Amino acid sequence: MQAELVQFIRSEIVKRGPRPFDWFMEQALYHPEYGYYSSGRAEIGRRGDYFTNVSVGPLFGELLAAQFAETWEQLGRINEFTIVEQGAYHGDFAHDVFASTRHRFPQFFAALRYCVVEPFPKLQDQQSQTLEKFRHRVEWRKSIDDLEPFVGIHFSNELLDAMPISLRGKLVGLNGGKFVFVESEEKQTTNQSQLDWIVKVATKLKRGFVLTVDYGFPETEFREVLQIRAKHRSLNSPFEQIGETDITAHVNWTDIAKTAEENALRVAGFTDQHHFLTGIISKYPEIVAPEKSKRALQTLLHPEMLGRGFQVLALAKDVDLETPLRGFKFARDPREALGL
Repeated sequence: MQAELVQFIRSEIVKRGPRPFDWFMEQALYHPEYGYYSSGRAEIGRRGDYFTNVSVGPLFGELLAAQFAETWEQLGRINEFTIVEQGAYHGDFAHDVFASTRHRFPQFFAALRYCVVEPFPKLQDQQSQTLEKFRHRVEWRKSIDDLEPFVGIHFSNELLDAMPISLRGKLVGLNGGKFVFVESEEKQTTNQSQLDWIVKVATKLKRGFVLTVDYGFPETEFREVLQIRAKHRSLNSPFEQIGETDITAHVNWTDIAKTAEENALRVAGFTDQHHFLTGIISKYPEIVAPEKSKRALQTLLHPEMLGRGFQVLALAKDVDLETPLRGFKFARDPREALGL
């Protein structure tokens, strides 16, 4: 498959000249047949290419389920609360949320509906298998555009970093048949895909929250960082093992927040994962009490593991923000942190 993808990208550059990096990244990750994600080759966890919060075990989903239950309370314990998840991979997070809410928050569980936004059939099949016990509560949509307006929460974990990004001063070209960066007049690194995404989500959310977990920087600290990973190794170039590696870029959180505020959303919180999960635990310590949770908790919270490298941004529409979400109990003022 890698050979076919490389040949396709090479032929496009020969026909059309050097291409923007976001186009290259789109093909490498999402080409309908050969892309890293779309083909089903992406592997997460100890035996895969990288770790995520979900691959640590069910604890992340259990803690987020408690935060979701609190948002349901904040919205007035409505009869139908929808969680829209994008970037659900195999559906493990959704499964953990369902299992935890059924056990700890039965009234919330009764109101809970779930919608997975998933464009790739192979992943949708895997998600359906994972969520078989809760299948009657789950719907799928291929894109945000296909989503009905909803009340509840849009959740994503490591979605934004995998959206194709353009790189300042760089296009992808060929030199002797090999892929190389060539100079362009692009004046800044931008991720228009992320900005378009938050605009679309804002139009579909009637009332509730957007909660996204990822890694990046506020604008004052932002630097262009590409990460290329395979089998837990960092590679030096996005042109290595094309279609077989994960390519990601750090998120400019301030850009996301500014665009959100231009589209009827308000910033409801921003902090690192350590402080966010600690805030939830302060109200629900019983979730992390079992001995089996200790190792997973350390991985999720420790600054040298996932605790400081990941951040959490909350956005809200038509919600009273006088009382912050529990996850932001120990957070700084979000506008100050984001430089707004």
